[in-house]
Amino acid sequence: MKTIKVVAAVIVDEGRILATQRGYGPMKDYWEFPGGKVETGETLQEALKREIIEELATEILVGELFEMVEHEYEAIPEGPRAREAFHLTLYCFICALNGPAPQLLEHEAARWLRPEELMTVEWLPADKEMVGRLAKWLREQ
Repeated sequence: MKTIKVVAAVIVDEGRILATQRGYGPMKDYWEFPGGKVETGETLQEALKREIIEELATEILVGELFEMVEHEYEAIPEGPRAREAFHLTLYCFICALNGPAPQLLEHEAARWLRPEELMTVEWLPADKEMVGRLAKWLREQ
């Protein structure tokens, strides 16, 4: 089974978190924290900064690692969500904007969500694993 290493930005602003809705592929329409695959030779932080520039045309300050999530995605053999099985290692960092307002270059929608709103969108399974802990962390800030 293929393993994919991915980074995600939990961009926090005034007690809210930026959620983005995927605009393509087998996981289209699910919500996620923006980010993407780590390329060979990149640190996790370098990959995250690059992905945010590519996806949102802005820059971020990468803070602490909030959580690492390991998730197994099962194969879906047919239909619009068809994919091979894979193992995902997801590194979620607390981040802050350090540039202009995000522009959607790859996503179909974005929302700034308060802790009590985090479960109002349909998260990708790996992202969903930590949303409850993230809401608790936000309320404690």
